[in-house]
Amino acid sequence: MSVPLITLLGRMTLAFLESVGAVTTFAMQAVRYALQPPWYRQQILRQMLEIGYYSLPVVGLTAIFTGMVLALQSYTGFSRFSAESAIPNVVVVSLTRELGPVLAGLMVAGRVGAAMAAEIGTMRVTEQVDALTTLSTNPFKYLVVPRLLAGIVTLPFLVLVADIIGVMGGWLVGVYKLDFNDIAYLRNTIDFLQFQDVFSGLVKAAVFGFLITLMGCYHGYNSRGGAQGVGAATTNAVVSASILILTFNYFITEAFFAR
Repeated sequence: MSVPLITLLGRMTLAFLESVGAVTTFAMQAVRYALQPPWYRQQILRQMLEIGYYSLPVVGLTAIFTGMVLALQSYTGFSRFSAESAIPNVVVVSLTRELGPVLAGLMVAGRVGAAMAAEIGTMRVTEQVDALTTLSTNPFKYLVVPRLLAGIVTLPFLVLVADIIGVMGGWLVGVYKLDFNDIAYLRNTIDFLQFQDVFSGLVKAAVFGFLITLMGCYHGYNSRGGAQGVGAATTNAVVSASILILTFNYFITEAFFAR
């Protein structure tokens, strides 16, 4: 006997709402513990190193080639209208407002979110999380809070570095391939750039850092079923973080630039 379509849709809706409620409860609990001492400073510094410093190579490579491709594609389109002088403006605005924070967030989600889910998930299925509770150590404060704080703090710095490297990539293509004057290219970039462009990107980065670490911790903390459960938690952490990054990117852009 087949299940009616309305029943199937109802089950899917209830399952979705249950997941949203569980994530929201987890996030509120993590924020509550993040505002209360004690804070494990050594763990926070370790996570900042893991999330920020070790993510620099992949974020830098992504940013520089994105800037180079932006310059080439902009030239291909603007040359039809004799508007080549607008290429530096398009590159810097696209990077600082959108591509810098979004691509950096997606790269970090793939690298750090998966690692967090795997690490905490392994601790969960091997009962190390329960051992922390037995030792009178709050698992949220020891495992989740340092990662959340590190993500919120380090992602804006990563995005700032990505913006600089991406603009440099556009400058390299503009000067050495498209025959722009190097000083004129930089002057157009600096003159057109506004504080709101950079600030909105950094706000996005902080939100994305929270989302990435939240999803990694949530799926790892709630993983079940041994190695198979850890693998599923890793996949779910990356997918959910990526979807949330793209979703929240729209709403933050709407808040900053909607007229």
